[in-house]
Amino acid sequence: MTEQMDQFSARSFALRPIQVSGRLATGGLLLAGLAWVVRAVWEIRLSVAGEPASGPPDQGNGVHRPLNSLENSYHVVTSVVGVLVVLCALVFVSWLWQLRDNARALSGQEPKYLGIWVYLGWIVPVVNLWFPRGIVVDAFRSSAPGGRVPASVNVWWGLWLVGMLSGVGIVARDSTDQIIARAYNGVWPLLLSDAAVVGAAIAGVFAVRAVTAAQVERLRGGPAS
Repeated sequence: MTEQMDQFSARSFALRPIQVSGRLATGGLLLAGLAWVVRAVWEIRLSVAGEPASGPPDQGNGVHRPLNSLENSYHVVTSVVGVLVVLCALVFVSWLWQLRDNARALSGQEPKYLGIWVYLGWIVPVVNLWFPRGIVVDAFRSSAPGGRVPASVNVWWGLWLVGMLSGVGIVARDSTDQIIARAYNGVWPLLLSDAAVVGAAIAGVFAVRAVTAAQVERLRGGPAS
Protein backbone atom coordinates (compact mmCIF):
# COMPACT_ATOMS: atom_id res chain seq x y z
CA MET A 1 0.00 0.00 0.00
CA THR A 2 2.81 2.39 0.94
CA GLU A 3 4.60 1.60 -2.32
CA GLN A 4 1.47 2.38 -4.32
CA MET A 5 1.08 5.70 -2.49
CA ASP A 6 4.72 6.55 -3.21
CA GLN A 7 4.23 5.80 -6.91
CA PHE A 8 1.05 7.91 -6.99
CA SER A 9 2.86 10.77 -5.23
CA ALA A 10 5.75 10.62 -7.69
CA ARG A 11 3.38 10.62 -10.64
CA SER A 12 1.42 13.56 -9.26
CA PHE A 13 4.63 15.52 -8.72
CA ALA A 14 5.81 14.82 -12.27
CA LEU A 15 2.43 15.63 -13.81
CA ARG A 16 2.31 19.29 -12.87
CA PRO A 17 5.75 20.39 -14.18
CA ILE A 18 5.34 18.81 -17.61
CA GLN A 19 1.98 20.51 -18.12
CA VAL A 20 3.30 23.89 -17.03
CA SER A 21 6.54 23.59 -19.00
CA GLY A 22 4.56 22.38 -22.02
CA ARG A 23 2.38 25.49 -21.92
CA LEU A 24 5.43 27.70 -21.56
CA ALA A 25 7.10 25.96 -24.50
CA THR A 26 4.06 26.41 -26.76
CA GLY A 27 3.76 30.05 -25.68
CA GLY A 28 7.44 30.61 -26.46
CA LEU A 29 7.06 29.02 -29.89
CA LEU A 30 4.03 31.15 -30.74
CA LEU A 31 5.81 34.29 -29.59
CA ALA A 32 8.92 33.48 -31.62
CA GLY A 33 6.80 32.66 -34.69
CA LEU A 34 4.93 35.95 -34.39
CA ALA A 35 8.21 37.84 -34.01
CA TRP A 36 9.53 36.19 -37.16
CA VAL A 37 6.40 37.27 -39.03
CA VAL A 38 7.15 40.86 -38.03
CA ARG A 39 10.70 40.40 -39.31
CA ALA A 40 9.32 39.19 -42.66
CA VAL A 41 7.02 42.23 -42.85
CA TRP A 42 10.03 44.53 -42.44
CA GLU A 43 11.87 42.66 -45.20
CA ILE A 44 8.89 43.23 -47.48
CA ARG A 45 8.95 46.93 -46.56
CA LEU A 46 12.64 47.08 -47.48
CA SER A 47 11.95 45.38 -50.81
CA VAL A 48 9.09 47.75 -51.62
CA ALA A 49 11.13 50.82 -50.65
CA GLY A 50 13.99 49.77 -52.90
CA GLU A 51 17.69 50.25 -52.46
CA PRO A 52 18.78 53.90 -51.94
CA ALA A 53 20.89 55.59 -54.59
CA SER A 54 23.84 55.43 -52.17
CA GLY A 55 23.84 51.62 -52.46
CA PRO A 56 23.71 48.88 -49.82
CA PRO A 57 24.61 49.60 -46.17
CA ASP A 58 27.70 47.35 -46.36
CA GLN A 59 29.63 48.72 -49.32
CA GLY A 60 32.61 46.42 -48.97
CA ASN A 61 36.19 46.90 -47.86
CA GLY A 62 34.97 47.82 -44.39
CA VAL A 63 32.95 50.80 -45.62
CA HIS A 64 29.42 51.24 -44.22
CA ARG A 65 27.19 54.16 -45.13
CA PRO A 66 24.78 55.72 -42.57
CA LEU A 67 21.54 53.76 -42.26
CA ASN A 68 18.19 55.31 -43.12
CA SER A 69 15.24 55.11 -40.70
CA LEU A 70 13.78 51.94 -42.24
CA GLU A 71 17.12 50.14 -42.11
CA ASN A 72 17.62 51.26 -38.51
CA SER A 73 14.19 49.94 -37.56
CA TYR A 74 15.03 46.58 -39.20
CA HIS A 75 18.11 46.35 -36.97
CA VAL A 76 15.87 46.93 -33.94
CA VAL A 77 13.37 44.32 -35.14
CA THR A 78 16.05 41.67 -35.69
CA SER A 79 17.51 42.38 -32.24
CA VAL A 80 14.11 41.95 -30.57
CA VAL A 81 13.47 38.78 -32.60
CA GLY A 82 16.84 37.43 -31.45
CA VAL A 83 15.92 38.00 -27.79
CA LEU A 84 12.54 36.29 -28.23
CA VAL A 85 14.13 33.31 -30.00
CA VAL A 86 16.57 32.88 -27.09
CA LEU A 87 13.63 33.03 -24.66
CA CYS A 88 11.79 30.43 -26.72
CA ALA A 89 14.88 28.21 -26.72
CA LEU A 90 15.15 28.40 -22.92
CA VAL A 91 11.54 27.38 -22.24
CA PHE A 92 11.66 24.70 -24.95
CA VAL A 93 14.83 23.12 -23.54
CA SER A 94 13.30 23.28 -20.05
CA TRP A 95 10.27 21.36 -21.36
CA LEU A 96 12.50 18.87 -23.15
CA TRP A 97 14.54 18.23 -20.01
CA GLN A 98 11.39 17.61 -17.94
CA LEU A 99 9.97 15.39 -20.68
CA ARG A 100 13.17 13.32 -20.74
CA ASP A 101 13.30 12.95 -16.95
CA ASN A 102 9.66 11.88 -16.72
CA ALA A 103 10.15 9.37 -19.55
CA ARG A 104 13.11 7.84 -17.73
CA ALA A 105 11.08 7.52 -14.52
CA LEU A 106 8.14 5.96 -16.37
CA SER A 107 10.15 3.44 -18.38
CA GLY A 108 12.77 2.61 -15.76
CA GLN A 109 15.39 2.78 -18.53
CA GLU A 110 18.17 5.21 -19.27
CA PRO A 111 17.40 7.56 -22.19
CA LYS A 112 19.07 6.90 -25.50
CA TYR A 113 20.85 10.27 -25.40
CA LEU A 114 22.94 11.61 -22.52
CA GLY A 115 21.55 14.63 -20.71
CA ILE A 116 24.26 16.95 -22.01
CA TRP A 117 22.82 16.55 -25.51
CA VAL A 118 19.60 18.28 -24.43
CA TYR A 119 21.73 21.43 -24.64
CA LEU A 120 24.64 20.64 -26.94
CA GLY A 121 22.50 18.73 -29.43
CA TRP A 122 21.27 22.05 -30.86
CA ILE A 123 24.68 23.63 -31.47
CA VAL A 124 27.21 20.87 -32.20
CA PRO A 125 27.57 20.57 -36.01
CA VAL A 126 26.31 17.42 -37.74
CA VAL A 127 24.65 15.93 -34.64
CA ASN A 128 22.32 18.94 -34.52
CA LEU A 129 20.73 17.56 -37.68
CA TRP A 130 18.98 14.78 -35.74
CA PHE A 131 19.80 14.71 -31.99
CA PRO A 132 17.06 17.15 -30.80
CA ARG A 133 14.37 15.27 -32.72
CA GLY A 134 15.84 11.99 -31.46
CA ILE A 135 15.54 13.15 -27.84
CA VAL A 136 11.87 14.06 -28.35
CA VAL A 137 11.10 10.76 -30.10
CA ASP A 138 12.96 8.71 -27.47
CA ALA A 139 11.03 10.41 -24.65
CA PHE A 140 7.73 9.91 -26.47
CA ARG A 141 8.36 6.20 -27.03
CA SER A 142 9.33 5.74 -23.38
CA SER A 143 6.18 7.56 -22.29
CA ALA A 144 3.81 5.87 -24.74
CA PRO A 145 5.19 2.41 -25.64
CA GLY A 146 3.83 1.23 -28.98
CA GLY A 147 2.41 4.64 -29.84
CA ARG A 148 3.08 6.27 -33.19
CA VAL A 149 5.30 9.31 -33.17
CA PRO A 150 3.03 12.31 -33.90
CA ALA A 151 3.34 13.56 -37.48
CA SER A 152 3.74 17.08 -36.12
CA VAL A 153 7.13 16.09 -34.69
CA ASN A 154 8.46 15.25 -38.15
CA VAL A 155 6.90 18.35 -39.73
CA TRP A 156 8.39 20.54 -37.02
CA TRP A 157 11.85 19.07 -37.44
CA GLY A 158 11.78 19.18 -41.24
CA LEU A 159 10.82 22.86 -41.28
CA TRP A 160 13.36 23.61 -38.55
CA LEU A 161 16.14 22.13 -40.69
CA VAL A 162 15.05 24.20 -43.69
CA GLY A 163 15.07 27.34 -41.59
CA MET A 164 18.43 26.48 -40.06
CA LEU A 165 20.26 25.39 -43.22
CA SER A 166 18.91 28.08 -45.55
CA GLY A 167 21.55 30.55 -44.37
CA VAL A 168 19.01 33.34 -43.92
CA GLY A 169 16.84 31.71 -41.27
CA ILE A 170 17.60 30.66 -37.70
CA VAL A 171 21.36 30.50 -38.27
CA ALA A 172 22.04 33.36 -40.70
CA ARG A 173 25.58 33.50 -42.05
CA ASP A 174 25.19 37.09 -43.25
CA SER A 175 25.20 40.21 -41.12
CA THR A 176 22.02 42.25 -40.71
CA ASP A 177 23.30 44.81 -43.24
CA GLN A 178 23.94 42.04 -45.76
CA ILE A 179 20.43 40.70 -45.22
CA ILE A 180 19.10 44.21 -45.87
CA ALA A 181 20.96 44.17 -49.20
CA ARG A 182 19.35 40.79 -49.98
CA ALA A 183 15.92 42.23 -49.27
CA TYR A 184 16.60 45.06 -51.71
CA ASN A 185 17.87 42.78 -54.49
CA GLY A 186 15.72 39.66 -54.10
CA VAL A 187 13.43 39.24 -51.12
CA TRP A 188 11.87 35.89 -52.06
CA PRO A 189 14.61 33.61 -50.66
CA LEU A 190 14.37 35.52 -47.39
CA LEU A 191 10.59 35.16 -47.27
CA LEU A 192 10.72 31.44 -48.06
CA SER A 193 13.19 30.95 -45.23
CA ASP A 194 11.00 33.05 -42.93
CA ALA A 195 7.98 30.91 -43.87
CA ALA A 196 9.92 27.76 -42.91
CA VAL A 197 10.82 29.23 -39.52
CA VAL A 198 7.25 30.34 -38.82
CA GLY A 199 5.94 26.97 -40.00
CA ALA A 200 8.40 25.20 -37.67
CA ALA A 201 7.14 27.29 -34.75
CA ILE A 202 3.50 26.43 -35.51
CA ALA A 203 4.24 22.73 -36.05
CA GLY A 204 6.31 22.80 -32.86
CA VAL A 205 3.25 23.92 -30.92
CA PHE A 206 1.32 20.86 -32.12
CA ALA A 207 4.31 18.60 -31.47
CA VAL A 208 4.76 19.83 -27.90
CA ARG A 209 1.04 19.48 -27.19
CA ALA A 210 0.87 15.95 -28.64
CA VAL A 211 3.97 14.64 -26.87
CA THR A 212 3.01 16.31 -23.59
CA ALA A 213 -0.52 14.88 -23.77
CA ALA A 214 0.86 11.37 -24.32
CA GLN A 215 3.05 11.65 -21.25
CA VAL A 216 0.28 13.15 -19.11
CA GLU A 217 -1.99 10.26 -20.07
CA ARG A 218 0.71 7.81 -19.01
CA LEU A 219 1.26 9.65 -15.73
CA ARG A 220 -2.47 9.39 -15.04
CA GLY A 221 -2.37 5.67 -15.65
CA GLY A 222 -4.07 5.83 -19.03
CA PRO A 223 -3.88 3.34 -21.92
CA ALA A 224 -0.15 3.87 -22.44
CA SER A 225 0.73 2.36 -19.04
